[in-house]
Amino acid sequence: MAAGAGSLVAAVLAHSGRLDKEDLGTRIGRLSRRVEELKGEVCTMITKKYSEFLPGMQSAEELVARVDGLSRSIDLLRAGVENEVQRDLNVAVAEFTELKQQLEQDTLVLSILKKLQEFDTALKEYNTALLEKKYIEAAQQLEKARSSLKMLESRKGFELKILKALGTELTVQTQNMLYHLGEEWQKLAVWKLPPSKETIGPESVMHSELHLCTLPSKEEEIAGPPVASVLQAFAVLGELHTKLKTFGKLLLKYILKPLISYPFLQPFIEEQSDVVILKFKSEKPDLDHSSPVEVFDKIKFVLEVLHKYLLSKLSLPFGLSLNKKECRVTLAELLGDMIWEELSDCLIQDCLVNSIPTNSSKLEQYIEVGVKILQIYVVEIPHGHLQQEAAAKRLLQGFLQLHAYLGAQINITPDSCVALPKLPDPGSGDHVKMQKTSKLLPKAAVSLQSDSKLSQYTFSLPTCRISASVEKLMELAYQTLLETTASTDQCCIQLFYSVRNIFQLFYDVLLNCFSLLVFPPEGMECFLAQMRVQKGEILERLSSARNFSNMDDEENYSAANKAIRQVLHQLKRLGKVWQDVLPVNVYCKAMGTLLNTALSEMVTRIAALEDISAEDADRLYSLCRIMVEEGPQVFTPLPEEDKNKKYQEEVPVHVQKWMTFKELMIILQANLQEIVDQWADGKGPLAAEFSPAEVKSLIRALFQNTERRAAALAKIK
Repeated sequence: MAAGAGSLVAAVLAHSGRLDKEDLGTRIGRLSRRVEELKGEVCTMITKKYSEFLPGMQSAEELVARVDGLSRSIDLLRAGVENEVQRDLNVAVAEFTELKQQLEQDTLVLSILKKLQEFDTALKEYNTALLEKKYIEAAQQLEKARSSLKMLESRKGFELKILKALGTELTVQTQNMLYHLGEEWQKLAVWKLPPSKETIGPESVMHSELHLCTLPSKEEEIAGPPVASVLQAFAVLGELHTKLKTFGKLLLKYILKPLISYPFLQPFIEEQSDVVILKFKSEKPDLDHSSPVEVFDKIKFVLEVLHKYLLSKLSLPFGLSLNKKECRVTLAELLGDMIWEELSDCLIQDCLVNSIPTNSSKLEQYIEVGVKILQIYVVEIPHGHLQQEAAAKRLLQGFLQLHAYLGAQINITPDSCVALPKLPDPGSGDHVKMQKTSKLLPKAAVSLQSDSKLSQYTFSLPTCRISASVEKLMELAYQTLLETTASTDQCCIQLFYSVRNIFQLFYDVLLNCFSLLVFPPEGMECFLAQMRVQKGEILERLSSARNFSNMDDEENYSAANKAIRQVLHQLKRLGKVWQDVLPVNVYCKAMGTLLNTALSEMVTRIAALEDISAEDADRLYSLCRIMVEEGPQVFTPLPEEDKNKKYQEEVPVHVQKWMTFKELMIILQANLQEIVDQWADGKGPLAAEFSPAEVKSLIRALFQNTERRAAALAKIK
């Protein structure tokens, strides 16, 4: 407005030259009035703006005052929280922690009381079942009581004096149960044996008898529990194996072995109203040896009697834990597995050995005998007594014995030569006398009884070591082939194929480094298959180490220690077998691969643990130290012990995970700073063996969650 007035005045002055005085005065008056009007408008406008600004300013002042009040209230409240509420909160937290601990303790007490109640209930139900001769139920209740007691004993830090008394009571009741079961078993199978002072011989065994109960099923229910009930109860208590083993020993000693050893003994049965008696009678006292067919017929008769009157009633209709393996079995199978090895030895030594023909004239007859024996064994003998698995085990043991027999070795050089037997004259016909193969002779003694001479190195081998028995094997082959010249056509063919089978069996069973050198593809395939078998056995043994977890538990630590010892024993035994057979470089590579399998498995399992206490770490370290100290000792490629040290020092070269294993041992004993130093920003020895994720996982398992652990974890990247 002021600017407008000034402009107006300026305009007036600009035209003042053209106005007279009267006009000028008039105009000045007008201007004055206009100025006054403008002043009024300005005042009005200022008053209006001020009246609008004043309430806002007053509101702002009030707001500031309120903020100041709130700030003072907040300060007072903060002071109250810090002085009173925080104190009350600390008290509440302490009370909560105490209540939580009390709740945990009360829960533990409640669980213990519950187990005590379960123990008491199980013993009461056991007594009731035992009085009613419900032996399976009684045995199951005893096992429930045993389980409850074991749970109570595992509560560390909460030992009860009453547990010792409960354990004693459980032992007493178990023995009481076994006594009753033994009484029932004695009613089912009763032995009448010669006085113990008498030496077991032809006369004493004639007085041996086995009485088998034959009560009808209806009378069984009146007289007592059935056979299956008694045996199943034995199985539940873990005593079935012992009971059958005792029965099997008596069966072998007083019935089966005498039948094999004494050809005049003939088994027969005498039936009475409630029992059948298995006994002997004497026939053909002039015989020196029984034929295999007769012996197998006698054994078959005995087993059929046992199966009919006893073992057929003892099948177990449900899986029972036998030797810690769940399986469905029959009593016949168990008994057969127990007696087979000793019975087969007796059959071989006292029967089959004596029946082997000494010349080809009896070969055809012996073949017929073999067919008959096979028929009895495979078809006629009741299933379960002589198990195929047991037979396979026996065959394997025979191979191992053969291997041990072949262990004696001799050196062969190009100058060593086995002399040929004396060959027949061209005109002497087919029938000649057998000539005995000579032993190792000088090369000059080689002769075909002909004008032409073979080279002195015709039958030479490169320098090597062979089993001493190979020489005898060759003699046997020559003797057998010579015998074919005096045999019938049928026997000649059989003898020829027998010789061929001798070498085929020798090749299949005892394939060694010679086959690796002469037949690389086939030999390597067989060797790699054997390596896979050995690796599988190592992993199977380590699977029993319970994942190397909770090593503070004595059972777990014992299991892990045993697994490691078994692995080392396997490797040492294998090292001796391969010693001086495999080339040194192949030996070291093979043993290194197997030892590496064990170390790698241990590293994997330990690195996967989520919680490792200080005691766990110490025990894991001690287990690893066993492997580090004794692992190199399995490297014995040479028979001379002092020459093996070189190869034992080179173990890290052949074992890929050796340094990884050593770094794991360092971690198990190190503190956080030492682990960080070993990592060295990803450039240290620890980083060369483990990934960041693996190291972090081990740190979390070994150390509690603290700021120091967090700082260490942050440096592992």
